[in-house]
Parts: sequence; C-alpha cells; structure tokens
Amino acid sequence: MSDDHTHVQEFFTARADDWDSRFPDDGPAYAAAVADLGLREGDRVLDAGCGTGRALPPLRAAVGPTGVVLGADLTPAMLQAAVRAGRHRAGRLLLADVAALPLHSGCLDAVFAAGLIAHLPHPVENLRELARGVRRGGVLGLFHPLGRAALAARQGRRITPDDLRAEANLRPLLARSGWRLTSYVDEDARFLALAVRED
Repeated sequence: MSDDHTHVQEFFTARADDWDSRFPDDGPAYAAAVADLGLREGDRVLDAGCGTGRALPPLRAAVGPTGVVLGADLTPAMLQAAVRAGRHRAGRLLLADVAALPLHSGCLDAVFAAGLIAHLPHPVENLRELARGVRRGGVLGLFHPLGRAALAARQGRRITPDDLRAEANLRPLLARSGWRLTSYVDEDARFLALAVRED
C-alpha cells in the first residue's frame, strides 16, 4: 500500500465513527446532486469514495430496483459506518481503490464522487480509471455539499490558484482523463461538476 493510501485511510479511519453526525444536514444536497445526474431506471452507478454511503439511498431511488448501485471506498471503517447506518441495503459496498476498480470496462452508466477529487494522488490517471469503468456517453458527477469558498472558510484556509476544483483547472484535467465538462456550479450551498465520458 502506498503512503498516499495510508494517509487517506488514517484520515478517514479516525473520523468514521462520527462522520455523519458532523454533517447531519447534507442529505438534501446529496439528493439534489444525484437528481442532476439524470439517472434512469435500470442504470448502473458507482459512488466512488462512498465513505459512509450517504449518496447510496438517493442513487438507489434514482435507478430503481432493477438498477445496480455500487459504493467503493478505500477505508474499511467508513464502509463499516455505512453498514451501521443501514445504507448497505441501498447498494453493494466494495472495499476498493478507485485507482484500480474491480469492474469491467464500460460496465457503468454513471459515477458519483462526493469530495473525492481532493484525495486523488494522481488525478489524471485516477479520473481516467473512473472513465474506463463508464460507457461512452456516461456521466461523472463531482460533488461537494459546500462550494469552494465556503469549504475553504470552514477549514480556515484560502483558495489557491492550483485548486483542482477551479473550473479553469478542472476542465482541462477532465479532458485529459477522457471526460468533457458539461456543467459547473460552485456556490456556497454546493459544488457540482458534471462531465460526459467521451472516448
């Protein structure tokens, strides 16, 4: 396991037990972001870096009983928290690294990723791996329940020019990874970038 993985696992393991209680009001923002993905009954969707699985119930509601919902996370403690919250009933949980998904190429219709991009050690390669799992024309949703400025203020820091979520940085990053940015929203109440799988 690389140092990158160890750091991410340590960070989230220490926070897994009280993660949901720290952000108790995020549910509606997750549901709204999932709705913007445009999922249909029977679609196959991955929540990449699913954490405690907060997106799994709205994803299940969007794809219905015939759809497939997967939640992949690198940290066992976060997946255990998802089970304790009962969210494993909305989708199948996978202990997996999004940099090497245990999925066939093109098997997904969409990927939802909440707060993931800041934790990717190799963003171009990692986003390319997400693209590999999605069919041509499939969708990627990069989400956070706070916009960049609000999140920076909460964390007591300033936004820097190299912020990957800045539109000027994100658009070419996605393009190099097999995605085309189609929608970009960065407001205090949420961040949501939608992209389509192109190649």
